[in-house]
Amino acid sequence: MSIELGHFALILAFAIACGSAVMGYAYWRSEGRITLFVRQAAILQFLLVAASFAALIQAFVTSDFSLLLAYNNSHSLQPLLYKVTSVWGNHEGSVVLWILILVAFGAAVAMFGRRLPNDLLNLVLATQSLLVAAFTGFALFTSNAFARLDPAPFEGRDLNPILQDFGLAVHPPLLYTGYVGFSICFSFAIAALITGRIDAAWARWVRPWTMLSWTFLTLGIAMGSYWAYYELGWGGWWFWDPVENASFMPWLAGTALLHSALVMEKRNALKVWTIFLSIMTFSFSLLGTFLVRSGVLTSVHSFASDPTRGMVILSLLAAFIGGAFTLFAMRASSLRQGGLFSPISKEGSLVLNNLFLATGLGAVLVGTLYPLVLDALTGRTISVGEPFFNLTFGTLMVPLLILVPFGPFLAWKRGDLIAVTQRLAGAAALALLVVIVIFMLSGAHISLAPLGLLLGFWVMFGAIAELVDRSKLGRIPLGESWRRLKGLPRTAFSTALGHFGLGLTVIGIVVTTAWQSELITTVGAGETITLDGYQIRLDRLDEDVPGPNYKADHGEFVITAPGGGTRQAVAERRYYVASGEPTTEAAIQTYGFSQLYLQLGEDEANGRHVVRVWYKPFVTFIWLGCLIMAGAGFVSLSDRRLRVGAPKPRRSAVAGAAE
Repeated sequence: MSIELGHFALILAFAIACGSAVMGYAYWRSEGRITLFVRQAAILQFLLVAASFAALIQAFVTSDFSLLLAYNNSHSLQPLLYKVTSVWGNHEGSVVLWILILVAFGAAVAMFGRRLPNDLLNLVLATQSLLVAAFTGFALFTSNAFARLDPAPFEGRDLNPILQDFGLAVHPPLLYTGYVGFSICFSFAIAALITGRIDAAWARWVRPWTMLSWTFLTLGIAMGSYWAYYELGWGGWWFWDPVENASFMPWLAGTALLHSALVMEKRNALKVWTIFLSIMTFSFSLLGTFLVRSGVLTSVHSFASDPTRGMVILSLLAAFIGGAFTLFAMRASSLRQGGLFSPISKEGSLVLNNLFLATGLGAVLVGTLYPLVLDALTGRTISVGEPFFNLTFGTLMVPLLILVPFGPFLAWKRGDLIAVTQRLAGAAALALLVVIVIFMLSGAHISLAPLGLLLGFWVMFGAIAELVDRSKLGRIPLGESWRRLKGLPRTAFSTALGHFGLGLTVIGIVVTTAWQSELITTVGAGETITLDGYQIRLDRLDEDVPGPNYKADHGEFVITAPGGGTRQAVAERRYYVASGEPTTEAAIQTYGFSQLYLQLGEDEANGRHVVRVWYKPFVTFIWLGCLIMAGAGFVSLSDRRLRVGAPKPRRSAVAGAAE
């Protein structure tokens, strides 16, 4: 019965979303009851979809295989955590999760956007309701998660083995929160184009939602990268897979939107570009949805291979994005750019930042879609891989990284580039000195790695230099500098943290790529292999070790580090009972910020196993930098000056006006 109730709740949410969209668009100029209706409708949609999602979770947890979705994607022997994550480890369930996050953002605007002008709020919530209606209709008519089986099977088919991991509990919800969160920016853009309310206040309303979405998308991409690194057993952290690119493209667009909205808020400039980016960022989120669920791609990240569903999603994408850009074109003549500024200024640096991000986004888009377009038009199949993306995107990011430390030091409207260069001279000298010392100590060969390291340290030390400069450290007494540092707004710390994290990630990428080492060999019990001074002995090998819903070849290794000290590590090759598919569970040992990565491969006829070993120096910097960037987003959101809505007039001022 709970399945039918969940299905009915989703149908009811669909009906309310349709009604809210119609009323919001038809009477957007109205106040009072209309505004109250669309606000209450947004909250009610969230409650209904949450109830629908809870019904799915109950069916999976109780192994109710009369639900077709549970039968296809669950098994009674699965641990409880994986029964829950199986809800969104498939196409239909992930669509319901998408809708749940979509209505959650709509409800958040309804609850926390009370200070928004009523006409703007009506249109924002109407647009959100239209998105909810579209995706709920898609779920109900083409991707029904509540289909029943009669009679009910005794056992389920099990979830894809590589998805039976804790990473699936974290990665999709984080990623979807980022993806779907940009729908709020899209809704604000549509509302602004209809009302003509495109000013600094609008940017102030949009920026917190952009920051929140960008932060969660950063965490989602980082978690997905780490999941692929430790779960797939290939030892890599990024493959330029088309579905990986599909999440990276809205991140690039969202990063550009963050910087553009800042210029619009502070200087009332870049209005047209900010509106354009608000539409484009969500467009790339929808494009990612199409790529994952259309069947045009073959990837471990893909959920569906049904062309019919793909065409429906493509139609939704065309309708929303086409409609938004049609409205944008109709209103373009009435849009004004706003304040003027010199090319050498904070605004100018942010525009240049946007230019490089947009160009890099274009390179990733071309590399991702070109093989698909070529296949569709000519039938030829080609692969665009790592060399293309590294050459194009990597080259475009070099000038961007050089530019990053300059932005915070430049003044609004007109800046002094020579003065800023002098203030950053210490950071540049320190970065160069550190790189020289590293290469002297390591005896590294000449390559492009020094340039990458120099850029990473330059961005990191530039971020620190900003805080040092603003606190006047070394120019005034230490106590006063400390007071100035504590008095800085949280957005200043957010900017510094974000840039510092970016530099740290760049260093992790460069060092891991340039100096990692790899060994592939066969090993028998008791044998020892050596890599970069690490001695790895296969101490014991057990076959067909039973697990909850799998059997495993279980290898116990003893690792002796170059400086002494031993550790035990376990690597497995699992075979799942229901599907028979194999997966690998890598043994990863962290030494400082570096890692030794062991993967137990195929078994040989003579009782030996293939073992792959990687030593990855400072690889954890990649994800640590991403966590710092995401932390910078939360620091910015905690700034009380970053409010959602316009301040209400003071009581005394209103009373004085009345008198």
